[in-house]
Amino acid sequence: MKRLFCILTALAEAFIAFAQTPQEILARMEAEMEKHEGEGMIMTVDTKVPVLGTVAIKSYTLGNKARIETEMKGYKFIEWTDGVTDWEYDSKNKQIEITNADPSTMDDAGDAELFSDITDGYDVSLKKETDDAWYFVCKKSKTNTDKDAPKNIDLVVSKKNYYPVSLSAKMSGITMTMRDIAFGVTEKQVTFNAADFPGIAIVDKR
Repeated sequence: MKRLFCILTALAEAFIAFAQTPQEILARMEAEMEKHEGEGMIMTVDTKVPVLGTVAIKSYTLGNKARIETEMKGYKFIEWTDGVTDWEYDSKNKQIEITNADPSTMDDAGDAELFSDITDGYDVSLKKETDDAWYFVCKKSKTNTDKDAPKNIDLVVSKKNYYPVSLSAKMSGITMTMRDIAFGVTEKQVTFNAADFPGIAIVDKR
């Protein structure tokens, strides 16, 4: 009897998991992300650009503040912003430029918005699943009038915590994959500190 009970329990759990629709799973993913919204987000974006190849960009965002860093051909580039001022470090030129923030670029670190309301503009289907994750294919729906929205999105969601594992999309000929998503950013991580760059020239262009 005990063995039968265990089998029935396992089957019931499997049925519950199977019964979740893609919409329910993604709604749960969005809810879990919203829980940590105030903590800030860290993620890496692999950007595949024709000619240049693939460039990994790591971003830290906390409220209006952000830090974005990348490395290309042996040189490191870091940008900080608080929505009003930008600080840009270029290891090639060995200097830091301070400029007024451009409001039109403030969404550059907001690519995480692709995770929000994804079922509203896309037809979502489950491609496959493993013991650890669900793999979804999201195709732009006919009712989606956003010209900038990618036609297809590949999304992987963790079964452990419903966090997104990765999101891949192609926009304007550039393939982008978001990965290594985590929560918990400190003010220090998104705040420029000149003391961290001794001997580096600072040019104020405001």
